[in-house]
Amino acid sequence: MFSLKLETSAFDALKADVAIVFIVDKDLSVALDPHLLQTHNYEGEGVFWDQKNQALYVGVAKSDTHLFREAAFNAVRALKKCVKSAKIGLYTAKHSVHKHALEETMEAIFTGLQFGMYEFETYKEKKSKVHLQEIIVALGGEQHLKALQKALDKSKIVVEHVNLARDLVNTPPNVASAPYVAKKAKDLAEKNGLECFIHGEEYLKEKGMNAYLAVNAASANPPRLVHLVYKPKNAKKKIVLVGKGLTYDCGGLSIKTAEYMLTMKADKGGACAVLATINALAHLHAEAEVHAVLGLAENMISGNSYRPDDILISKEGKSIEVRNTDAEGRLVLADCLSFAQDLEPDLIVDFATLTGACVVGLGSYTSGIMGNNEALKTQFEESALKSGELVAKLPFNRHLRKLLDSKMADIANITPVRYGGAVTAGLFLNEFIREAYKDKWLHIDIAGPAYIEKDWDVNVAGASGAGVRMCVQFVLDILA
Repeated sequence: MFSLKLETSAFDALKADVAIVFIVDKDLSVALDPHLLQTHNYEGEGVFWDQKNQALYVGVAKSDTHLFREAAFNAVRALKKCVKSAKIGLYTAKHSVHKHALEETMEAIFTGLQFGMYEFETYKEKKSKVHLQEIIVALGGEQHLKALQKALDKSKIVVEHVNLARDLVNTPPNVASAPYVAKKAKDLAEKNGLECFIHGEEYLKEKGMNAYLAVNAASANPPRLVHLVYKPKNAKKKIVLVGKGLTYDCGGLSIKTAEYMLTMKADKGGACAVLATINALAHLHAEAEVHAVLGLAENMISGNSYRPDDILISKEGKSIEVRNTDAEGRLVLADCLSFAQDLEPDLIVDFATLTGACVVGLGSYTSGIMGNNEALKTQFEESALKSGELVAKLPFNRHLRKLLDSKMADIANITPVRYGGAVTAGLFLNEFIREAYKDKWLHIDIAGPAYIEKDWDVNVAGASGAGVRMCVQFVLDILA
């Protein structure tokens, strides 16, 4: 069992198997033995283990909160199979303009240290042997104890729930069907005091959620619409989080190639993110009424498959011409967003691994922010970047919207051209947002960072839990 704790003792007075020391901007003067580092030509890049003095040096390119987080992650990855205990001191990012720079930097370090322990080995016969049991943070007095304990407590909750999302996304599709994820949501709700409503096929038919139903029609697994509610006594806001939950997506009749079918277990990343986020916010006692809507389905092939040329009538009453069955996530989300608006919230934020075009445009590590309210998009961007997740705003464009026009229905589910696909997907969703909610809605495309098959930043290969950190921070910031 891994423990991360604070001690008021001075750094030198603490006993541990190894000391973790950050070398910031190649400043070797902080080393226990600078001459030894020079002898081995270590200049403050990467990781260097000084076995003589039992110190692990980790390079930090410049004094930046986010680089400290990544350095802490790298430190634990280097140590966890070798030692039982480690100690670390206090750091403040010099670049920070925030009044609470120490707390923010140390929260980032706490987060990185804990993320360094994550592994997904559920299906491996031989598990990795981890020896690291404890990291002690030397405060050198009681001056910052209260503030840093609060930062540590928050980091533990956030890391726990990011890892929850990671575990669910990493769980393979032969296990993590819609009923499986719904059961997981129910168990978490019971454990954490949330309300949980699980709706099946009959409910979706009754509510006219025909676009959602069409996507799941060919699956041997039934769909599940999960609605979770966290309702504190003195809520300042009512927020609905909506997550795309395609437990697997082969593309339907517009079938993917084998290469692009691999990793499609991650197409439930949005639903996993909102499930983890609402539970994290409950643990943090956030003063907001939060609803999480998980649209769980599976896009497969059978005699019941929905087809290109089909016309579907959505819950919102709009007709949709299907031009490509691999543009299925937006169909599920369209009906789920209608469900969300019926809850009459102050804000709606949806998370979805929606488009490969977003990955092409922004790269593998960045999520796209879309919506009609520029101020709200900027507010979300600032919170996301503060949390350590990379995001960028994408603009809606009235000319791109015209490409979704259909001669047969109110709207087509895809455009006839390949360009601007992330934005046109967002514009498609915008058609199902009522006028009263146009400025209260954000769409976050997490297709890039949700699942990557190599280690990066504070993430090991596989699911990153994309969306959780940014959404938790956003909710906390709008309540502050």
